[in-house]
Amino acid sequence: MVEVRHRYTSVLGHRVFYREAGPADAPAVVLLHGYPTSSRMFRHLIPALADRFHVVAPDHLGFGRSAAPPADEFAYSFDALAEVTEELLAQLRLERYALYVQDYGAPIGWRLALRHPHAVTAIVSQNGNAYDEGFVPDFWAPVWAYAQSPDPSTEAALREALSEEAIRRQYLHGVAEPELVDPDTWAADHREISRPGLDRVQLDLFRDYATNPPLYPRLHEYFRTTQVPLLAVWGAEDEIFGPDGARAFTKDLEDAQVRLVPGGGHFLLESHLDTVADAMRAFLDEALRRDAPGRAPA
Repeated sequence: MVEVRHRYTSVLGHRVFYREAGPADAPAVVLLHGYPTSSRMFRHLIPALADRFHVVAPDHLGFGRSAAPPADEFAYSFDALAEVTEELLAQLRLERYALYVQDYGAPIGWRLALRHPHAVTAIVSQNGNAYDEGFVPDFWAPVWAYAQSPDPSTEAALREALSEEAIRRQYLHGVAEPELVDPDTWAADHREISRPGLDRVQLDLFRDYATNPPLYPRLHEYFRTTQVPLLAVWGAEDEIFGPDGARAFTKDLEDAQVRLVPGGGHFLLESHLDTVADAMRAFLDEALRRDAPGRAPA
């Protein structure tokens, strides 16, 4: 049995929760979750990786078991969430690591890569967008409208995304075998983001998402310059980030591996865990075979 540690630490004055497993001297893999979930989305993936990797999966501020300071006390943005993650990894002395990014985890991970390009040994993008081609227009139109003009009418459309039915749809849309998806996933996510004050937190992050596409040209230059090993393993039926977003990585990364999973949606781990885990293990074994251990000496 793989032992998964559930830990808390203080990062920049905030309590941060993270899951950790695997040998401390093994190559490090950092798992970054998306909206509206937490590191709980990796509860099955972590044991599948931890026999040969040192796995760390934090909850972002405002999600899961990490602190959720009120929006009028903490300026929620992807820059801020990346700063907290950056400091956590520094505390854990992870100087080199592979990244797994999904949904919100992608803009956080991209900021880490741009700030520390030599730290990132490989990237696995599971429906983690990095190109304009990935945005499904019908889904994103209300987000762009709210970012451009935040008022009661544009806000109302995004408040719908906080409902349990909207979260349930994120988990089930396009999934060929929806009975594989545990209903506790969307119920727990809805319960957590429905805590008092978290609506404002999520609305602030919806609005801040508009800061991510302007970052893409720098990110693409990073890809071209470093040729970082990248695997895009993507739920092909995702209505949020479409499969063109996965294919686009090949524009800047000559050896990018793109695997589109039919019958898989936005939360691919819930229905195709073995597919993702097997692809990751093979990819990371190859990408990291000459890389140094992920944790610096004491």
